[in-house]
Amino acid sequence: MIYPIVAYGNPILKKEAEEIAEGTDISALINDMYATMDHANGVGLAAPQINQGVRLFVIDSSLMLDEDDEEKGIRRTFINPIILDEYGDDFGFEEGCLSIPEVRAEIIRPEKLTIEYFDENWNLKEEEFSGMTARVIQHEYDHLEGILFVDYLKGLKKRLIQSKLIDVSKGKVSTDYRMIYPLR
Repeated sequence: MIYPIVAYGNPILKKEAEEIAEGTDISALINDMYATMDHANGVGLAAPQINQGVRLFVIDSSLMLDEDDEEKGIRRTFINPIILDEYGDDFGFEEGCLSIPEVRAEIIRPEKLTIEYFDENWNLKEEEFSGMTARVIQHEYDHLEGILFVDYLKGLKKRLIQSKLIDVSKGKVSTDYRMIYPLR
């Protein structure tokens, strides 16, 4: 099933997501999230973005990389993740979000992270990621904490996109995927 994406302004995007009880069968939800992410041409999707307030996200960072990149992307499921550490040099990259179409901004994040999570079979993992894969994980993890990439913007940068954010919340955007708008 392909879910509609929740648009900027919906309260679920600003709430901290709830843990999923270990061993819960969420295989159908995971499959639906991959289908939804792929349909929307996304590189990551967090459960709150499909109106599910649980600690789950999926990514496919291979879509962010060129053939000649040394880094290899991953397609992975993260259940009840906890970022244990973020480190390395900070670097900027222009981020976007399926929940905030037509808005992009340079966000500064550390280049590496260590994360603990359960995979889709409830195996506990602890891994280090770097580069674009780390960035996608950081972005999706923020969704579980009720943080959006635009929350990192301050002052003039934030004011410059304010009218675009209002337009998104009112459905005044064009997407190739279905969305749920809070202010229609």
